[in-house]
Amino acid sequence: MEPRGKRAAAAREQKDEGSGGDTDEIFDSAIKFAVDAHSGAFRKGTKTPYIVHPMEAAAIAATMTDDPEVLAAAVLHDTLEDTDAEYSDLVERFGIRVARLVLDESENKRDDLPAAETWKIRKQETIDALNACTQTDKKILVLSDKLSNMRAISRDYESLGEKLWERFNQHDSSLHGWYYRAIADALSELSDRPAYKEYARLVDKVFGR
Repeated sequence: MEPRGKRAAAAREQKDEGSGGDTDEIFDSAIKFAVDAHSGAFRKGTKTPYIVHPMEAAAIAATMTDDPEVLAAAVLHDTLEDTDAEYSDLVERFGIRVARLVLDESENKRDDLPAAETWKIRKQETIDALNACTQTDKKILVLSDKLSNMRAISRDYESLGEKLWERFNQHDSSLHGWYYRAIADALSELSDRPAYKEYARLVDKVFGR
């Protein structure tokens, strides 16, 4: 895998290209930035290029909004968490609103501690922030991300069964169920959206009612 530094450095070079924030071009620029930032990375336990996930998240978001900044944030949503792209890069390239949406979607990884030890507190922080959130655009971003995750989990669970959970930092499937159900509760404002209904159906399918 290409080092994070090289991937994000290539992405940062794009700051000098394009309009620097024109909403007519911001989504295309976000795609280019994300492709470079995630270059060489794959989804956990698979050979699927990582960029497939944020692109799918953006496609899901597009069923709920045509706001180009929300769509840009959807395709960028893992750049702060999983590459060495920085908040200042996103502010300069895409503006404060997009950068803030991405930041709010990013976990505090606590890189000085084992990921398995911090898994539950990180997920609880996500749930707490979402329960306190009053902004629909942020909830659309979260739903888009989590539905993409649940599609992959459901698909792979059919072929791998309980072995699926071995690829994650948290191996207890019941805790994954707790997390995804809590997300569903926190996103109930969106319960009339087809994306939410699909998400809830997949959670029930994988984790039981």
